[in-house]
Amino acid sequence: MTELPRYEYVKLADAIAADIASGKLQQGAALPGERAMTDLYRVSIGTVRRAIVELRKRGLVATLPAKGTYVIGMPESDGDAHNGDGSNV
Repeated sequence: MTELPRYEYVKLADAIAADIASGKLQQGAALPGERAMTDLYRVSIGTVRRAIVELRKRGLVATLPAKGTYVIGMPESDGDAHNGDGSNV
């Protein structure tokens, strides 16, 4: 069976989740601001915002208004696959 292409925001969310899992981003660490992430990852601000929403759904980050987005959890290591719409495959 052919694997479906993944949306850019899911790729970005997966990359950030990998940084959390590897310890590069520790619990309590602040993610860069949205505009900084657009430069860092070379994606649009809409992609960054959707990736953050995806990470919130996964329970990995929390956003505090006017404060930023912070790591609050570790990704599950059961190999979850995401199909790009936020649901598991």
